[in-house]
Amino acid sequence: MGVSVYAASVDTGDKASEVAAELSYPVGQGVSRETADLLGAWWEDRRGIIQPTQFLLRRDGSIIQSTYSDGPLGRLDAPDVCGLVKFLISQK
Repeated sequence: MGVSVYAASVDTGDKASEVAAELSYPVGQGVSRETADLLGAWWEDRRGIIQPTQFLLRRDGSIIQSTYSDGPLGRLDAPDVCGLVKFLISQK
């Protein structure tokens, strides 16, 4: 569909590599509170993690759609993204 997926995690080193090994897309590592703040994401102080924050971008980098969650629910899944991309293409 011409869509690229990228992810980022607070994990670093072996843990980040372990998570990335199970995925078919690049995973950045070492997300900090500063990065979470720049994204507008919720940062959980107790565990030192960023909560799910997702963006669908145009090729020029502008945001088409965003989701923010304050817990483990609310992540986009592949069928949802494909449906949204198909809808957007049909609106051209």
